[in-house]
Amino acid sequence: MGYQIHIEKFNDALKALASEYNIYAPKRFIGGGTYSDTDRIRYGEIQSVEEIVFDVKSEFSYKEILTPISQTLFYFTEDEVKEADGPTKGAIVFLRSCDLHAVKRMDDIYLRNGFEDFYYKRIREKTKFILMGCQEAFESCFCVDMGTNTCTNYDAFVNVKDDMVYLDGTFTDLLARMEEAVEVTVSPDFVTETKTKVHIPENLSLDVMDSSMWNEYNERCIACGRCNFVCPTCTCFTMQDVFYEGSDQKKTGERRRVWASCQVNGYTDMAGGHSFRGDKGQRMRFKVMHKVHDYKKRFGYHMCVGCGRCDDICPEYISFSACINKLSDAMQEVEK
Repeated sequence: MGYQIHIEKFNDALKALASEYNIYAPKRFIGGGTYSDTDRIRYGEIQSVEEIVFDVKSEFSYKEILTPISQTLFYFTEDEVKEADGPTKGAIVFLRSCDLHAVKRMDDIYLRNGFEDFYYKRIREKTKFILMGCQEAFESCFCVDMGTNTCTNYDAFVNVKDDMVYLDGTFTDLLARMEEAVEVTVSPDFVTETKTKVHIPENLSLDVMDSSMWNEYNERCIACGRCNFVCPTCTCFTMQDVFYEGSDQKKTGERRRVWASCQVNGYTDMAGGHSFRGDKGQRMRFKVMHKVHDYKKRFGYHMCVGCGRCDDICPEYISFSACINKLSDAMQEVEK
């Protein structure tokens, strides 16, 4: 059982939670789009339900809350190192089923991949997830075929209809203390069909690396990395040491962890001038195989959650879902 309450009263509950949590959700950034007269839907802090965009897919994912784009790990001088302080508040994140499945993939990489990442863990342990239902799929989504259209591991579920909010799960005790709250049955909305379909061949193997299908991406891809940055499961990063100018000690600064992209020039550069995957087609091959082959071999399920953001963001209209659907023919090609 959950609760039904008027939006204004639910906003009062959010204000109460704001003393302990920073609250994030997809919101509209006016003028923040590609052009000055376009908007951008991405994650940001909210103070009211009215700020949450329920009917448009966010162009960027939730992941910058758990793994900031640029994150200071520690400060240093010639004599000592000081660990950067963690967030003082927890976080509440409104997100969809596909993104909640993506959290599991992030946990795999940062917590269950042979070590526990301290910086990720201290944020993750203080984060609560509120599921936003999807009454219908967006144009480029293929979550049903990836098995991520439904989920159960959320802390709470929210739905908004007209001027009423419906909530079930964590935080309902806060609503229960409000006289205006009415106890009702609340259940999530999950899509059962998507317009975009994908098929991953059961016989997919590393043999597909020899297919000619990857050659077209040498010409089409411009190596901007946007597909990685919007992806809710991409986790690659690089390190940067920032030295402070004008300080008394010349070797004073901080070390930052910064998002990186396997599609961008220089990502695989090594000492001595060596570089792996110099061709853009090879980088596309690496990304695709990691998302729908290598990861599953290790963890038992695909890394890709079918959100379709990479298809939406690519300036060259390269479709990741279309690439997946070429794998069957590619396997037949290499088997001949």
